[in-house]
Amino acid sequence: MRHGFTLLSAIFLMVLIATLMVLAFSLSAQTKKQTGDIYMQEQAYLLGRSATEFALLAISGHDNNDSCLEQINMQFPDGEPLFDVNMTLYYVGNGLKCNAGHLLANNIATDESNGTVLIDTIVSYTDPATDEQVRFHRRTIQKP
Repeated sequence: MRHGFTLLSAIFLMVLIATLMVLAFSLSAQTKKQTGDIYMQEQAYLLGRSATEFALLAISGHDNNDSCLEQINMQFPDGEPLFDVNMTLYYVGNGLKCNAGHLLANNIATDESNGTVLIDTIVSYTDPATDEQVRFHRRTIQKP
């Protein structure tokens, strides 16, 4: 009788330890995925901020008297792109020669507000292993 009880308690202990090991492995895998997701989200956030600054640089280098810069699309990094960056620019001003779809107001009375731009920046990343998509959207109002 004693040997049977010892055998049952040993089997129960092994099942308990195996269950705890499976739980630890599951938690470890989940933590690894969350860490990777947080890293990619932060990369998208930083790239979105940099892309907004790049859009301001592109606007200042563009001749806005003839037409307005309305769309900027790029990929990062250059060799094998991971991120797609799409920026749409909307203008507020007085006497601007932009398309109607990208001109929010063209009758601003104050000179300080003339040439203000609303920048919609969308950064997206699709993980090739899981097809899971990370998407970051940033909308800013800037004065170039």
